Amino acid sequence: MLNGFKDFILRGNVISMAIGLAVGTAFTAVVTGFSKAFITPLIGLATGSVGNFNDAQFHVGKTVFPYGLAISATIAFLITAAVLYFLIVAPLAKVQARFAKEEAADPKAEKRDCPRCFTEIPAIASRCAHCTSEVEPVATELEKLSVPAAR
Repeated sequence: MLNGFKDFILRGNVISMAIGLAVGTAFTAVVTGFSKAFITPLIGLATGSVGNFNDAQFHVGKTVFPYGLAISATIAFLITAAVLYFLIVAPLAKVQARFAKEEAADPKAEKRDCPRCFTEIPAIASRCAHCTSEVEPVATELEKLSVPAAR
């Protein structure tokens, strides 16, 4: 039983996930610190307020609503999302698109209806598989695929 647990823990994907969580936590702390140290005061300068949203609150009766904490968390989230998108997701998508292999076109992917029995057949077919009637292949599909018309 312990050997199975050890094998589970030492699998590569579990260790990678743990490392990713640790790096993500550290990254979140850096972004939160950056937003509290620079972004929040800059917003305060632009709006003419104090800039520290953590202390912002309102009261309804005896209940206190610290809405400033939500504003600070939202700012930290938006910065984290923007940094992750512009520094990781967008460049990685460009790299993947550059190295992506062009998939071969499937000659049977385009479909049309048989003019005699109205069943769906490939656009490049010269005979219907259902009623065995001879049909004219769609010329544009043949040109796309560079397949000579078979009769």
